[in-house]
Amino acid sequence: MPRQYRRKPRRPGPKLLGLDLGERRIGVAVSDDTGVIASPVRIIDLKRATLEDVANLAGEFKVDGIIVGLPKGMSGDEGFQARETRAMAAEIEAFVSVPIIFWDERLSSYIADQALSARVKSPRERRKQLDAIAAAVTLQSYLDANPLEHQ
Repeated sequence: MPRQYRRKPRRPGPKLLGLDLGERRIGVAVSDDTGVIASPVRIIDLKRATLEDVANLAGEFKVDGIIVGLPKGMSGDEGFQARETRAMAAEIEAFVSVPIIFWDERLSSYIADQALSARVKSPRERRKQLDAIAAAVTLQSYLDANPLEHQ
């Protein structure tokens, strides 16, 4: 049987929104207008906001696509959290007209925590920023792996 190769999906554009979806909080990051650098923007508390509010960020930031961090196990398997993330993304997708792309977020929270622990000593303050930094780490990983094609 011949091997089947899947083409890498084309990057939707330079301006992207990165989301680290959690049960209670969602970390939000956005790329710059050139599509090279990801920056943490905010954390959305789902006790005070809805997934529609999250979807509205796509219009607020005028993004070309949304990158959602997909939590996988170290073996690459998708478990309960990945299924929950896919379900939340499907709800967000109903409110947006831009593509949603899943991107492996393994170790993004660890990397974010390491970066924060170097400059923020209070564990409480680190928790407040962690999800947005994790979203930026995931988005930056996507940007680095999928540079814009020059036209």
